[in-house]
Amino acid sequence: MKAAAQSLIKPLMMLCFIAWTTMTVSGCSHFLPSLEGRSMSRALDQKTVNRTRLGQVSAQLVSRHARSGNSGIHPLPAPGNALAVRLQLVQTAQRSLDVQYYIWRADVSGFLLLHELFQAAERGVRVRLLLDDNGISGLDDILIALNHHPRIEVRLFNPFTLRHPKWINYLTDFTRINRRMHNKSFTADNAVTIIGGRNIGDEYFGVTHQEVFADMDVLAIGPVVGRVSAAFDAYWASASAYPVERVVQNANQQFARQWLARMEQLMHQPKARRFLQTIGETDTVTQLLSGRLALVWAATTLVADDPVKAQGKARAEQLLAVQLEQVIGTPMRDVKLVSPYFVPTRNGTEAFINMARRGVKVQILTNSLSSTDVSAVHAGYAKWRKSLLRGGVTLYEMRNITNQDEKGGISSASSLHAKTFAIDGERVFVGSFNFDPRSARLNTEMGFIIESPQLARRMAQRFVTRIPQDAYETRLDGNGQLYWLERRGQQVLRHDTEPGTRPLQRATVFLLSVLPIEWLL
Repeated sequence: MKAAAQSLIKPLMMLCFIAWTTMTVSGCSHFLPSLEGRSMSRALDQKTVNRTRLGQVSAQLVSRHARSGNSGIHPLPAPGNALAVRLQLVQTAQRSLDVQYYIWRADVSGFLLLHELFQAAERGVRVRLLLDDNGISGLDDILIALNHHPRIEVRLFNPFTLRHPKWINYLTDFTRINRRMHNKSFTADNAVTIIGGRNIGDEYFGVTHQEVFADMDVLAIGPVVGRVSAAFDAYWASASAYPVERVVQNANQQFARQWLARMEQLMHQPKARRFLQTIGETDTVTQLLSGRLALVWAATTLVADDPVKAQGKARAEQLLAVQLEQVIGTPMRDVKLVSPYFVPTRNGTEAFINMARRGVKVQILTNSLSSTDVSAVHAGYAKWRKSLLRGGVTLYEMRNITNQDEKGGISSASSLHAKTFAIDGERVFVGSFNFDPRSARLNTEMGFIIESPQLARRMAQRFVTRIPQDAYETRLDGNGQLYWLERRGQQVLRHDTEPGTRPLQRATVFLLSVLPIEWLL
């Protein structure tokens, strides 16, 4: 008995040490810095907006349309163009830039935009940069350097108190850290804004030889821009937005001082030069300034979670999911949904099936296992596939399509990242919201509901032409087993296992699907 007891002493001591360490770290991790004395600021007032070039052009274009309250919408589906338009808006802005993102990569596109924001501040433009702290790996020192500029202020949303390694925060402060700001907005002079699914990084803008995300943003002018700015102000002033200098305490000052020099070196790399050349060929902002840009004029509603959702304090009416229901109402004819991370849950599955039973044509496009970048999310979707198909829902799964460079070699593979849907051929949603529990309950989200049959028809046409060619159609055979149809021109191939995958991938997804983690996805 004594020997047995002695044999337990070492592991028990180890467990006690781990517990003590965890409690100690946990205690420290909950001590967020004070927000006392944090600066106050708001979006430009209308009088100031009207003195900017973007504000004047926007006002002139809005005044040409008789229907009061409509906004002008211009889709930005092409990745390179989506980055070029952002850069050109930064270069055109005269008074303010309000920028809010979930992910900002330390790569070519990320550095290029930071460089242009710095140059804008040098011209006298006020820059407010609000970033979720989960997606800024490698940027602490650079953000501190930017924040030292008198016209640039950087805030981190729901920050990690332990900077290295960040993942420890999930062990010690999981409930708080698990809630993230997934919003994406880019607003110049409170006159022009970009809303959509893209984060800031090479994979979102096609500046990569690896994975490229198929995504969607929209540029907007008119009344909805002020609503985006009001939402930005609410997040900027929220209890979750911390000045970067209060969170990042040990910045490498020497590295920070050298970042502009490093930026210039980066811009001379071949990949950066090629991309900068393509940016010069984009004339979207030039067309906007001359009044020639093709705009869809439509009643546009901003739906957004209240930032208190990040603290778990939001009431039902403060949630985007509830706002969506109120604005959209009950679909009567058809629903066309594009969601890269589609986890319908039991309630969502039943809702889609009930729509189909009422005669509503429900078509859904999401990632296949071969194209997804998050296998756990695919597992959360896969468990509901058979129920959806039996209920009359049409499912498409994005193929992992390889793209070729100008020399005919493989340059990248595509993965779906757009979050959009069309209802009854009359209105369209574009934004950051995924149809999954994380978007509904944990992360903050935002997007536009655009009352435009024209945009809805464009999306419907893609479900007729492009999507069947770019995606597998998932079906059930007579025995209730899944199979996938792949269309290559006039040829139709049948796959009886998930195409483009290995047995280990499929086994992993099956194991993940039985774990009680759906609420996290």
